Amino acid sequence: MSKRREIETLEIEKIVEKLCLKSNIILRADVLRALKKVCKNETKNPVAKKMLQLLVDNAKIAEKEKIAICQDTGLVTVFIEMGDKVIIRGGNIVDAVNKGVKEAYQKGYFRKSIVIDPIYRVNTGTNTPCIVHLDVVKGNKCKIIVMPKGFGSENKGRISMMNPTSSIETIEQFCVETVKIAGPDACPPYVIGIGLGGTMDFAALLSKRALLRPINLYNSSKHIAKMEKSLEKKINDLKIGIMGLGGISTVLGVNIETASTHIAGLPVAVSISCHALRSASAEI
Repeated sequence: MSKRREIETLEIEKIVEKLCLKSNIILRADVLRALKKVCKNETKNPVAKKMLQLLVDNAKIAEKEKIAICQDTGLVTVFIEMGDKVIIRGGNIVDAVNKGVKEAYQKGYFRKSIVIDPIYRVNTGTNTPCIVHLDVVKGNKCKIIVMPKGFGSENKGRISMMNPTSSIETIEQFCVETVKIAGPDACPPYVIGIGLGGTMDFAALLSKRALLRPINLYNSSKHIAKMEKSLEKKINDLKIGIMGLGGISTVLGVNIETASTHIAGLPVAVSISCHALRSASAEI
């Protein structure tokens, strides 16, 4: 049985700061590998191949020069998995997370994009407050995942409250349609996160969590993995390609997460990420 542990909020703050800097500067390894792979496989469209190579080069330059991968350094979403044996000391954990984000965006010279009110649109000047999701799990550790997500792709997300009798084909049709509507506007090639089940709000959360899974790792449920592979093909068949220039790669990967739901409904949420899918994690 794990022993109780005390974690200071200052430690949380410093780790969030570090993860914000890392995720904005160093492209996730699985995403970079996928970009290199589709660049190598793009043999029929020289313009698309050149643009894909530019994305690979951009990631290398960002890491070397310690600058942001993309000018839109996003609205930070933080996922915390808190062990039930952990005691937080020194203040409020959400306050500590926001302090970490604020420090990182100041030190990294990242664009500050958050407005305090959705109507009056006054910029906070700190890129906070961020979005925090906290789950309690077993154990005495605390896992923190930071995902800064730009709004060019965030704006293209959609949700549908489908009938419980909806077929897999209907679900896939909605997901493909979502990408088709986005077209080139959200900076493809995309990574698609899909949430199935739960409630309207939880399906949306699932779709975000889906983006955290390595894009070369399919769902452990065979029927869901089959959907992921089917959607990859159908979306690539749209031939939108990188920045709408055509070619073989509209999507780098499709990840689906599921949850139990009510007998009367079938929520389906789609989160689109641009080619710069950014996240970083650490465990205390």
